[in-house]
Amino acid sequence: MSLYLGLDSSTQGLKGIIIDTEKQKIVFSEAVNFGKDLPEFRCQEGVLDNPNPLVKHSDPLLWAAALDLLLERMNQKNAPMDKVEGISGSGQQHGSVYLNHKFEGILENLSTNLKLPSQLAPALSRKTSPIWMDSSTSQECREISDAIGARLQDDTGSPAIERFTGPQIRKFWKETPKAYEETAVIHLVSSFMASLLCGKNAPMDFGDGAGMNLLNLKTLKWDPEITEATAPQLLSKLPPAVSPDQVGGHLHRYFTRYGLKAGIPVVIWSGDNPNSLIGCGAAKPGIAVISLGTSDTFFAAMSNPKVDPHGCGHVFGNPAGGFMSLICFKNGSLARERIKDECGKDWDYFNGKACKKTSPGNDGNLMLPYFVPEITPPVLKEGLRCRGTREFTGGEASAAVKIRAVMESQALSMRLHSQWIGDDFSVVRVTGGASRSEGFCQILADVFQARLEKIAIPDSAALGAAMRAANGAGKVDWDKLTEAYCKPEEKIKPNKRLKELYDNLLEDYRQFESEVVPD
Repeated sequence: MSLYLGLDSSTQGLKGIIIDTEKQKIVFSEAVNFGKDLPEFRCQEGVLDNPNPLVKHSDPLLWAAALDLLLERMNQKNAPMDKVEGISGSGQQHGSVYLNHKFEGILENLSTNLKLPSQLAPALSRKTSPIWMDSSTSQECREISDAIGARLQDDTGSPAIERFTGPQIRKFWKETPKAYEETAVIHLVSSFMASLLCGKNAPMDFGDGAGMNLLNLKTLKWDPEITEATAPQLLSKLPPAVSPDQVGGHLHRYFTRYGLKAGIPVVIWSGDNPNSLIGCGAAKPGIAVISLGTSDTFFAAMSNPKVDPHGCGHVFGNPAGGFMSLICFKNGSLARERIKDECGKDWDYFNGKACKKTSPGNDGNLMLPYFVPEITPPVLKEGLRCRGTREFTGGEASAAVKIRAVMESQALSMRLHSQWIGDDFSVVRVTGGASRSEGFCQILADVFQARLEKIAIPDSAALGAAMRAANGAGKVDWDKLTEAYCKPEEKIKPNKRLKELYDNLLEDYRQFESEVVPD
């Protein structure tokens, strides 16, 4: 029996999955919801209340408490903890934890008689942690961009982004310089959680480290000029950035209280998006993943780092080697649901019947459904824009035309804004709630002219972490892991006869979008 544990510390909870690589199946899973299970930390939906809607912080002790609670539950429910041979994990990207000089000593001497939060509290130089939802650092982004120029995006894979860690660190230094000076180490959520398991400061991996605006993708090291422009002596406060397949340490004796064996390998944690790439079976170039949720995301492996010239897409490290792209479309299922409701239809009609009542290309009807400010492309003014042979806003377009318009336009937007990665995906894997839509899946296959594969992996980040533990600690081959855990449920072929139609419609969509979002 070869068992490996994957953990995913996400925005709203902590999940754990144990896989058996001999039987090739998931043998145990458990989850903790922050708001429901740990209400004493006042982080409903994983976020502390703040009068400023732009400020989104969490309590880092919450994540430690969740680790205790999750492992305790797993042990109490007779998970085979004593047979686990390696651990890895996933953390919500961009979140940061600020710790003083006491941290490493506390980790080394963790007592099995006390829970983690009470032992770790004296080590915090900053009591709260900004997370990926925070957008309060626009000024800091401008300052870093002015100091570094175009090289910032060229070398780190992203322009200065409000939710990224570098601007968050700069804001902390500006507002509380004394607390910043007392900070000995700044961890990401991923490396902080790995440090707890190892009982020492764990390194950061390239995958998650690339989401900080600090890592030079050409050298895979922290960039001295960028770190110094972000905050004084920042380079000395960052853990080393290393390859994500490395063992970062070995499990501290503290965790024997939950049935785990002390000394088993802890493979370096990574971010949730890099782990999801692995968990969706897309570790190698040529396969793209589209996750259809509240926001839609598009991600794919890359052999070499390419930068989005428009600054919408981002580049992270791929835990299986090389790099990955990620593009987020904020108006995902939110927009699809708005159109469904405005048409007075149910999901059965939306997902199937609407496309049967219309033709591919939809007579040129296109839609920019920006019901909330969009980030790909950047659109601050929300609203619905339509163009085509019928007048959408006048109510003349049928419900079916409107529904196909939103689906085709979203698919075209994904293709348009992923072209900087390469337009040669042989397979597109689709997951998330809207992957149940027969009509939308066929549209995606036809627009990308690629075989579409439906996958149902509800906890792809936790699964990816478990697979990484098996690869890094157990040396299990990636192909074997992908074949065992990431098989598609259904395959949909593109209609080759529609290639020219959608190539032409893509150019129409490009022109339409450029009129609303000029370069």
